[in-house]
Amino acid sequence: MMKNLLVRGMLAGLIAGVLAFGFAYAFGEPPVDTSIGLEETLSHDHAHDAGTADTGQAAEAPEEELVPRDIQSTVGLLTGVLVYAVAIGGLLSLAFAFAQGRLGSLRPRVTALLLTGGAFAVVFLVPFLKYPANPPAVGQPGTIGSRTELYFGFVAVSLLAGILATVFGRKLADRFGALNGFLLAAAGYVVVVALVAWLMPVVDEVPAAFPASTLWRFRTASIGTQATLWLALGLSFGALAEKSLNKKAPAAAVS
Repeated sequence: MMKNLLVRGMLAGLIAGVLAFGFAYAFGEPPVDTSIGLEETLSHDHAHDAGTADTGQAAEAPEEELVPRDIQSTVGLLTGVLVYAVAIGGLLSLAFAFAQGRLGSLRPRVTALLLTGGAFAVVFLVPFLKYPANPPAVGQPGTIGSRTELYFGFVAVSLLAGILATVFGRKLADRFGALNGFLLAAAGYVVVVALVAWLMPVVDEVPAAFPASTLWRFRTASIGTQATLWLALGLSFGALAEKSLNKKAPAAAVS
């Protein structure tokens, strides 16, 4: 059964990855191209100013891209999204195997949607609100490492708080009822992540000259891509898992 669910989770991840790639390519790549153009313009102006200040020093030749932009935005983007989506699909199948039957008498499709909805909020949306994604030309090159550490550190805190809220929420539901248990667990999660978000450093490295509309389009496209991936993953895996479990039930009854 576990092998069955794992295969279906990875297949659902493949389906979700293709849909997420389509969304990212259609809505995410245009603001990325705009940002890259702005970055190249700023770099050219900076190099020109430096050459003007020191006419005795030859201007440095621009660095060649290791991977052409047209490959990055197509094959590279598709590969990255598919690998990420298939891995998430496999992890979802493991979480589903643990959660099915422990969240009440819910249909597999409902359980899958609850898991993916919660994961979307805990793993992506809440960390995104604290440290939103930035396109090229936003952020200082020297702080990439520290910004990455802060982001993944907050993801880890949010994920841990989400797991603890789920565990305690189940116990609270037994004592105070399903709705009250859920509300108490959700409130506990919000308090923890809000406190940690307040304590963690603020990162604000958006240049004053960067177009606000481009930044807004990129960030909304990032949210849309993740929402497409997690929704498609929940729907497709829920359908595949329910079909598999329905087939196993009659077989188990016969045996």
